[in-house]
Amino acid sequence: MSLRYYIYISDSKVEMMLPQIDPGFGRASESEVGFDLKLASAKRKVGVTSNRVSRLERVVRYLDDFADVGTVDEPGQYFRGRMLMRWGPVMSSLVYFGGATERTVVGLGGAAGHLQGEKPPADPFAPSSLPGIVEGLRGVLAADGETGQPQALAAAHLAQRQLRGTEQSLEFVAKRLAYGPSPYPELDAHEGMHVLVGTPIFVALGD
Repeated sequence: MSLRYYIYISDSKVEMMLPQIDPGFGRASESEVGFDLKLASAKRKVGVTSNRVSRLERVVRYLDDFADVGTVDEPGQYFRGRMLMRWGPVMSSLVYFGGATERTVVGLGGAAGHLQGEKPPADPFAPSSLPGIVEGLRGVLAADGETGQPQALAAAHLAQRQLRGTEQSLEFVAKRLAYGPSPYPELDAHEGMHVLVGTPIFVALGD
């Protein structure tokens, strides 16, 4: 069995989709134990099926079996991939993952609070929207001399040139937000490049 080392899990997307997929899944049978020993009291709640990874995997299995899941170069409503990417927080609320194949520039944006070890985000959906991603990339684009407000495909294309740090092999499943021909073909290494912008359901370290 292949084990995934998750670095990002969008609990908000999982919690939104899971009741639609399987209303009975994750319905925890909770037990409460209370006792008072004068000097101490304790209560414990045990959620039998509340594990976030099992809930995520249930959603991903459903998407693979029944949804329109494509690849980075041929995305459906959802897409999965494994590729070299640079990533990191680009503002306090947004984490961004960027990479490219020979055919497609890819940008994934989501709430930084969904990174492993971070506090849950106060607003999990705004950084996962197209306006939220573009707004979050403004600081990156300003470093490239772009001070305006480009549309999402242009923002992802320009951000790809400015991302810094070490590339890592990452695996992900994401929701497609925007996809189309490159807005800057003169800057592309290959003809016919496209740009794909999405928001991840999960990101894990690849092999």
